[in-house]
Amino acid sequence: MASSSHLLPFHLHPCHYNTKTPKNPTFRGVSSPNLGHGSCYFHQKSSFQKNSSPRIMASGSGRRQVQIVYDPDERINRLADEVDKNTGLSRLSLFSPCKINVFLRITGKREDGFHDLASLFHVVSLGDTIKFSLSPTKTKDQLSTNVPGVPLDERNLIVKALNLYRKKTGTDNFFWIHLDKKVPTGAGLGGGSSNAATALWAANQFSGCLASEKELQEWSGEIGSDIPFFFSHGAAYCTGRGEIVEDIPHALPVDLPMVLVKPQEACSTAEVYKRFRLDQASSVDPLNLLREITQNGISQDVCVNDLEPPAFEVLPSLKKLKKRIIAAGRGDYNAVFMSGSGSTIVGVGSPDPPSFIYDDDEYKDVFVSEACFVTRQENEWYKEPVSSKASLINDTPPELASPVE
Repeated sequence: MASSSHLLPFHLHPCHYNTKTPKNPTFRGVSSPNLGHGSCYFHQKSSFQKNSSPRIMASGSGRRQVQIVYDPDERINRLADEVDKNTGLSRLSLFSPCKINVFLRITGKREDGFHDLASLFHVVSLGDTIKFSLSPTKTKDQLSTNVPGVPLDERNLIVKALNLYRKKTGTDNFFWIHLDKKVPTGAGLGGGSSNAATALWAANQFSGCLASEKELQEWSGEIGSDIPFFFSHGAAYCTGRGEIVEDIPHALPVDLPMVLVKPQEACSTAEVYKRFRLDQASSVDPLNLLREITQNGISQDVCVNDLEPPAFEVLPSLKKLKKRIIAAGRGDYNAVFMSGSGSTIVGVGSPDPPSFIYDDDEYKDVFVSEACFVTRQENEWYKEPVSSKASLINDTPPELASPVE
């Protein structure tokens, strides 16, 4: 079981890398095949101590070689795991994936001011990592993160979710939480909603699963419309405000690659809906779109998003980006479309962005991530695929998502 970072005297630090040459990224640090593609890590400066261990390896010449391996975390993690066996769950690290809208139809305006939608949501492999540890104080949650600007109090959806769980179950567990953000903000990817769902799942694990998955799903709608979706199996037809979730029995192929491209500019969801005009929306029946996708797969014709026109008004450069990806893709993509209310453009069929993303200075700050579809098994949370990778075109850390409603 992975340990929370604040429990360890030595930590692993991610190295940013330059993807100017996409096929051969330059790493800073020591790469390791065990850490997944596109990642490298290094230990802070340390000296060899008593828990250094020799490994004997045979060489091609028949002579033995001795390799000294220093792992300062091994002994601490082993001791912590022994404590966990005796005291129950005290630490938990979970993957918090984002989603895309394969299609998004807006079907009407509601009396409460929201819009009715009909959409095929699907979880994808880009996501955050959240580490939970039981707090010994039982007075408040303490949240930390790797990016600036993220609220660390009750405005944060993670804290809202933990407060909701305590309210519904009467439990008194409080947590130390570290949020390692990778999902960009204003992207239409539901990163904050996923964080909230992951926090509810974690709180339930620490409490011995007092609530069913169905109860967690129902409760989560009280703090966000997109949160209930993440308690599906990863692919769902969502209606209402998004809180009515129907699992799709035959999800899309998990080996179908895609690329997510998000410009530095974000789209305000409120501003996009403000400019939305129902009379200019598509008239296609969303159930027909769902049927076509489940029977024949993804194509450009079925990836309808009624929020594209207003989003392109809010951010004209986004329309230009989509057109350039389609033109430069030369048939590499089955479909190119915007997710949610923007500003992420999704290209399904290839994990690679067109070369102009790397070559044109206009896109030097673009966030790029290859991705694939992800599902989960009942009674298990989502797991990050080993090959998942996210990067910026330059070395500047991205403006990352704030999980705030």
